[in-house]
Amino acid sequence: MVTESDPGRTSVVVRTPGRDSSRPGLVLHGHLDVVPAQAEDWSVDPFAAVEKDGMIWGRGAVDMKDMDAMLLANLRHLARTGEKPPRDIVWAFFADEEAGGVKGAGHVVANHPEWFEGCTEAISEVGGYSVTLPDAATGGTTRAYLLQTAEKGIAWLRLKAHGRAGHGSVPNDENAVVRLAEAIARINAHEWPRTYIASVQELFDGVATITGRDLDSKDPEEFLSLLRGARPFVEATLQDTSNFTMLDSGYKHNVIPRFATAALDCRFLPGHEEEIMSLIAELAGEHVEIEIVHKDVALESESEGELVDSMKAALLKEDPGARVLPYCLSGGTDNKHLSRLGINGYGFAPLRLPEDLDFVGMFHGVDERVPVDALEFGTRVLRRLIQDC
Repeated sequence: MVTESDPGRTSVVVRTPGRDSSRPGLVLHGHLDVVPAQAEDWSVDPFAAVEKDGMIWGRGAVDMKDMDAMLLANLRHLARTGEKPPRDIVWAFFADEEAGGVKGAGHVVANHPEWFEGCTEAISEVGGYSVTLPDAATGGTTRAYLLQTAEKGIAWLRLKAHGRAGHGSVPNDENAVVRLAEAIARINAHEWPRTYIASVQELFDGVATITGRDLDSKDPEEFLSLLRGARPFVEATLQDTSNFTMLDSGYKHNVIPRFATAALDCRFLPGHEEEIMSLIAELAGEHVEIEIVHKDVALESESEGELVDSMKAALLKEDPGARVLPYCLSGGTDNKHLSRLGINGYGFAPLRLPEDLDFVGMFHGVDERVPVDALEFGTRVLRRLIQDC
């Protein structure tokens, strides 16, 4: 099944019948688009899928061609062998996720909900990757795989400051650029309070058990450092966040413009949507209009249950002695769109990673790459999951 929301925005969905189609179906999905890359910043051609040093290099290697490749390898295996999974599996490859998914998963969900009939759970990015923790019991280290059970909501906003146009040589106490700058300064200076949602607390409890270190909730700096490369994603889930990303104003050096705009990327924890929108409006002030460019929900799924148990079992069969811990993702995935059909989503793209690889830094980063043996590992884990789910 193929659908195209716009030219070049193609999504592909296929259903594999299971041995017991009366059971709720499982969606395995990935997105096909990637963010741009400036070739001059890279040490390799970012779109050549270069294999060197035991890794695949290129834009999308971790976000998320790696998961796409692992899914396709397993779909091909089923097609070649004729094996049937225990229940129906819907394989979905969406366009447009990096732009919010409206023309990808959002389009498919809105126009073809029947393609997901009977499905109750979904698996996609960004979870299942390993971090290496000091083990207090052994004096060595233990790999912990972070299973994504929650993700923050998203609000992409455009702030538009209104003012009085005029000549650049004349004083102007209604300058739109200044009003915007003041709003930016107020929002940027706001300190978002720390909130430990259930998935974050479960993660920290698990890390504390492994490392023998206790969390100081008022000053988690030392505790967060234990997570090494995963720290940025985890730290961003301790609070709501807001970051300015673009500015636009004026058309000539000596003309004060009537308007000035800024792009603001807000991410909110489950249950915080109304609070963050209200506070941004208050901080922006009376002369700044707020436009919602794109907004989507925060998600929080159960960290226990049959599917979670199956994911853990599949991982531990390939890496005995490891631990699997829930966590919240600071970004968003196409699970948001599937949630509109009542489908609970998880992030599980299993990768056993080298201890010193800055994996989280690869997302949208320069010289994005993924180890080949990690892809082979993840393919085996997903095959076990598909056979046992």
